[in-house]
Amino acid sequence: MDFEIKARCAQTDARTGVITTDHGNIETPIFMPVGTVGSVKAVHMRELRDEIKAQIILGNTYHLYLRPGLDILRQAGGLHRFGGWSRPILTDSGGYQVFSLTDRRKITPEGVTFRSHIDGSKHLFTPERVMDIERTIGADIVMAFDECCPGDADYKYAERSLALTESWLDRCVKRIDETESLYGYRQSLFPIVQGCIYPDLRRRAAEKVASIGADGNAIGGLAVGEPTEKMYEMIELTNEYLPDNKPRYLMGVGTPINLLEGIARGVDMFDCIMPTRNGRNGQLFTWEGTINIRNAKWAKELCPINPEGTTWVDREYTLGYLHHLIKAEEILGLQIASIHNLGFYLELIGEARRHIALGDFGTWKDEMVYRMNKRL
Repeated sequence: MDFEIKARCAQTDARTGVITTDHGNIETPIFMPVGTVGSVKAVHMRELRDEIKAQIILGNTYHLYLRPGLDILRQAGGLHRFGGWSRPILTDSGGYQVFSLTDRRKITPEGVTFRSHIDGSKHLFTPERVMDIERTIGADIVMAFDECCPGDADYKYAERSLALTESWLDRCVKRIDETESLYGYRQSLFPIVQGCIYPDLRRRAAEKVASIGADGNAIGGLAVGEPTEKMYEMIELTNEYLPDNKPRYLMGVGTPINLLEGIARGVDMFDCIMPTRNGRNGQLFTWEGTINIRNAKWAKELCPINPEGTTWVDREYTLGYLHHLIKAEEILGLQIASIHNLGFYLELIGEARRHIALGDFGTWKDEMVYRMNKRL
């Protein structure tokens, strides 16, 4: 994987670039729609490609390992062929699922023993096993196995957790180095910086990750309960130590404002379930603020969702019709809202790239943050 920086913003640490993979190029900054089980909820691959214009999507190792399972994925030739997606894919290692399955898992230096949320069956994830699973899934970018520390963890817990993550990282790197891609194209391992909200732990973690010399690096363990300003502080601190010439991926973040603030601090890649999950619950993100389409005020709005929007749903469906569908719990409403929100996220990040190249990203970002703080 290669990364070339194309432009920088004089007002902030924002930059544009291009990541080159064997499945195509990725313009950065970029937002990655989350396809946890090999699909983005309620959205066809064709819509992701042609309407939303997604350049890369994300899959999850934990979920894909459990279902459909490794045998099927290997027989299919990997997730690209299984799901009909020819552009790049990134897989999360399952570390966040370890964090979230507190009543179903046991963490030891060897790895994590957990019970499936599907049928209760018992499984063991070690760093070596996770690397093998990610080889089988076949993503272009694979994440190291880590423990995602809670945002409100005390210092002693965070320190122990980081030590475990660092130990697992060494084993992940070794396993990747001694194995090959199964499908004839390159796969890049991204280490993950942990350390909770403690500056010395974040600094230590970033220095360790930087020393690996990986193709790219990730910032994890944020937006998991800590105050937003603490999140921004940790991003700034971490990026002081991560290599400038490698892409930086902020995991699981977040709102449109979070994306803009992350870009301003030198982040290149983002993912989050928010545009689809919130869309299914009736929240639309727009250039003028957020809309709760369930509210009665939208029932008689017969104008298009966004007549100048990038996706066909924005131009062909009205706010009143979407209000009706969401209230009636029609599946089509979930689809329309999800496509709209993903289209908005990709349009927003595209505009960020344009303004970085123009040199006025900082001014534009401040105006966008003001506007998108509004509830319509």
